[in-house]
Amino acid sequence: MKFESTFSEILQASRWSWDSRRVDECILSFALPIKSVDPLSQIPSISSQQQFSFLWDLSPHLCIAAAGKCQSFELVGQRRFELAQRFSDETLNRLIDGSPNAALQAKPRILYAFTFFEQTSELSRDEPSVQAVLPSWQLTSKDGCSWLRLNAVVAQEADVRDFAEKLWLMREEITQLSNQKTSYQTNVGLLISEAKDWEKNYKLALEKGIELVESNQLKKLVLAVKQSFVLEEPLDPLTVLKSLRSYQKDSCRFLWQRSKNESFFGASPERLLSLRRDRMITDALAGTAMQGPQENDLLTSEKDLREHDLVVSSINDELLNLGLLPHSSNEPCLAKHGHLVHLHTPITFTLRGQLPLQIVDALHPTPAVAGLPRVKAMNWLRTLEPFDRGFYAAPIGWIDTAQNAEFRVAIRCGYARGKKIDLFAGAGLVKGSVIESELDEVRLKFAVLFDQISSSIKYLRKIV
Repeated sequence: MKFESTFSEILQASRWSWDSRRVDECILSFALPIKSVDPLSQIPSISSQQQFSFLWDLSPHLCIAAAGKCQSFELVGQRRFELAQRFSDETLNRLIDGSPNAALQAKPRILYAFTFFEQTSELSRDEPSVQAVLPSWQLTSKDGCSWLRLNAVVAQEADVRDFAEKLWLMREEITQLSNQKTSYQTNVGLLISEAKDWEKNYKLALEKGIELVESNQLKKLVLAVKQSFVLEEPLDPLTVLKSLRSYQKDSCRFLWQRSKNESFFGASPERLLSLRRDRMITDALAGTAMQGPQENDLLTSEKDLREHDLVVSSINDELLNLGLLPHSSNEPCLAKHGHLVHLHTPITFTLRGQLPLQIVDALHPTPAVAGLPRVKAMNWLRTLEPFDRGFYAAPIGWIDTAQNAEFRVAIRCGYARGKKIDLFAGAGLVKGSVIESELDEVRLKFAVLFDQISSSIKYLRKIV
């Protein structure tokens, strides 16, 4: 369908799709090509009357913005990956795509956010352990081509006209707004620390964690810590995400905004899985240093190489247990993300009938964010970390109607509620770990996160 499609053409195509339904009520889905736009800047347009919004930003490559809930699923408890996959399959089976020839990037997607632990703690009893959403609006852009998609439940023929009108009007609005300068929030104010004693408490946890790995009770343990900050005014996460495009070019910027007052956002360097036509890739990412003259020392650091090898071996074992044949290089390379550099080993494999969320279930949590043995390490995390991880270090991503999928490990992130922002960072403990070195690594990660948020504020004030 061409950019200049008239309302009559959109309505006629929507009616053809409605007539092809197999049941009385269906999910009608339709995508229109539009002139090239930046989905990040258009989130306010598609979410103006919605609470939920989402961003998946690999710009200038694939960028996805979404808003509203056409269909959704939330669960606390066991079998969450299995039941989330069932929701995906059943929802997409009910969907009638009136634009089957749309570009692959424009396919309808189910969006997912999981919490780190299957059972949330008493500190966050209202937090579902999985949220899945088929959005009402989906705006995608890749290589200069953009598509706008509407998903809606349609129960009678009269609803089809309303569906076509909404799609046509939104396209017109986005086209007009794309020619205007985007306005940004400017009255944020400075960050104020609310947890200055994190180092003292974290040091005690590190002492116990190192004792556990040195005594062979654990092979590895990844202890995280949280810092909380308060702003003079609530921060729009889109301002930070816009800034992260410069600071974290090779990471995936993401946003999961459950409501206007609550959002989870960040820039993850770690791919949990990427699936294209049964060909899948996952990342082993462990070992961290500051970019600079000493970054190559990671490749010869006994402690960092041992930590990285544990992650690679564990991922390979999990894939072998599923009947898959993983392939990876014998030596890690360096992956640079913003101010940090990591040891990185890509692992590839081909699916043999497995579903995407089966792989997510098997891989989460990787030893890069939890430890080994997995169950024992996670029990110790519950004991030693005085907060609930929530979405931190958990899978976030999407599955489309072609069964392509992309999930990231949600690290390098912040959680905002009102004027309060929580930042998270962690360090992996193995034999040979030293408390001060692990503290230095976490200080470095917090400094990078803090600078990125502070820089977004400076950026906003600068362009006014």
